[in-house]
Amino acid sequence: MDRPVRPRLNSLSDFQFGAVATETIEDALLHLAQQNEQAVQEAGGRMGSFRKTRIVEFIFLLSEQWCLEKSVSYQAVEILERFMVKQAENICRQAAIQLRGNEKIESQNWKALKEQLFNKFILRLVSCVQLASKLSFHYKIISNITVLNFLQALGYLYTKEELLESELDVLKSLNFQINLPTPLAYVEMLLEVLGYNGCLVPATQLHATCLTLLDLVYLLHEPIYESLLRASIENSTPSQLQGEKFISVKEDFMLLAVGIIAASAFIQNHECWSQVVEHLQSITGIASESIAEFSYAILTHSVGANTPGRQQPVPPHLAARALKAPASSNT
Repeated sequence: MDRPVRPRLNSLSDFQFGAVATETIEDALLHLAQQNEQAVQEAGGRMGSFRKTRIVEFIFLLSEQWCLEKSVSYQAVEILERFMVKQAENICRQAAIQLRGNEKIESQNWKALKEQLFNKFILRLVSCVQLASKLSFHYKIISNITVLNFLQALGYLYTKEELLESELDVLKSLNFQINLPTPLAYVEMLLEVLGYNGCLVPATQLHATCLTLLDLVYLLHEPIYESLLRASIENSTPSQLQGEKFISVKEDFMLLAVGIIAASAFIQNHECWSQVVEHLQSITGIASESIAEFSYAILTHSVGANTPGRQQPVPPHLAARALKAPASSNT
């Protein structure tokens, strides 16, 4: 298979922390926080429906096949997620309009729309990866020949024109807003701040573990967040309404980032875990209890027992956004 020959750049030596001015870091962190707040407020509907394990695994393996950055694979997942949610919403909207008319015609159109969505899914997925690669390295992108050869190997015969049309469909559907923030951006920004704040665990050391755990969260997205939901409402059988309210938590990348970093700190040096959590709480305003719950959920799905949520109590006086807030009510 035709594949680009270039080294991957996600080794530890390629990342430098502490090289950016504090004013720049403060501005960037504020910008990310504002983006995250908006995303949390707008969360709802079918968001998160296309972060399924098999889809994420396909994108991760394809990105590795094409020697792409970790950031590209996360970006591709988020682009595909938003695009497919848009497509699903459009289909449901059209079906609702047609439902007022002839039921037989509506049934036929509904079936045709669904088949079209399913039949082009692999093409859309590959287009999202290609678009993400262009955002990351505009001078070393995945060529159309590489993409077409890959699709042909899977039994899909497309032309260059169809490939370009697919990219354009994704861009138009998202109003050309594809430079989406990813959890990795939040993780790396917070690691930068932790380094300036005198964190006992080196940022470069945490970074490698964070990448592994972020992959894990993406691949085990549903079970990890399900366990979080059950813990937050203290009930093993959440209602549909509670699940819907919990969507905002799933879209909270700042919360995900602090959970990833806290879990990484526990793996690297559990004696420094409390200090890292305190730093993260101070930087983000997220309650230490929420950080502990999230890191516990991540660690129980990766390394098992003896995790921080069961070892140390959280100071009760620390107030901030609680993980329980969005999902604790049935009304």
